[in-house]
Amino acid sequence: MILMPYSVDMLANFHTHSTFCDGKNTPEEVVLAAVDQGMDSLGFSGHAYTEFDLRYCMKDTSAYVSEIKRLKEKYKGEIQIYLGVEEDAYCPAYRELFDYIIGSSHYFCVDGSYYPIDSSYDHFKKCLDLFNSDAVAMAHAYYRPFCRYINERRPDIIGHFDLITKYDELDRPMFLENKEYNKVAEHYVSEASRSGSLFELNTGAIARELRSSPYPAENLLYVLKKEGSGLILSSDSHRSDTLCFGFGEARKYLKDIGFTFVYTLYNGEFVKDCL
Repeated sequence: MILMPYSVDMLANFHTHSTFCDGKNTPEEVVLAAVDQGMDSLGFSGHAYTEFDLRYCMKDTSAYVSEIKRLKEKYKGEIQIYLGVEEDAYCPAYRELFDYIIGSSHYFCVDGSYYPIDSSYDHFKKCLDLFNSDAVAMAHAYYRPFCRYINERRPDIIGHFDLITKYDELDRPMFLENKEYNKVAEHYVSEASRSGSLFELNTGAIARELRSSPYPAENLLYVLKKEGSGLILSSDSHRSDTLCFGFGEARKYLKDIGFTFVYTLYNGEFVKDCL
């Protein structure tokens, strides 16, 4: 695939949830909002089925695939629509069904049991108990299997790489101001960069008023810049009014770090979009 600059400031989001999983709006409501906002491309990324946790994932993947394909055809003259999926590192989806996959990790797996990282702060506190609130031990336990999955699976997009830090500004900071944690995270993001996958700059936690900065953290972005990794803007939207949340600020943020472009999906190809 040849990646070439396409345009400046294209409006697109490819990490989008709907009522097929834990989103608030139907896919068609999301499409109508995207058209109203003048978006160039929209990618849906329902949470793939996870047999060990049925609270947030899609229960009817076939219906999801059919509906997104229907919308793609219905609105083809107004917006480009893509059929994606967000799979968990512990439960990969059937890749051939989708235009692209986002590979994320939402759990710790300890002794065969799965503990959700981001479903609520109360659930995250249970994870803290598993590791006696040891940030470095948690980091290794989270990133090591995630990076193994990334380099074996090579998803098109790596989702919210440092999701482990989601609640760091909510109560007592454990990660982002911890030098030892940051060394560990920088090591693993460098390791993940070898996959050649795009990393998303994810504004979702800002929209939910949990974080003041996007994933990945700034120090990790400097590592990715050094490694030559590609980025793609993402809002991790669960509501139709957050489809492109904070993208203007995110573009400036990346330019200040030294990035000159991000990637977007257009005409079926990942192409460069100049900042």
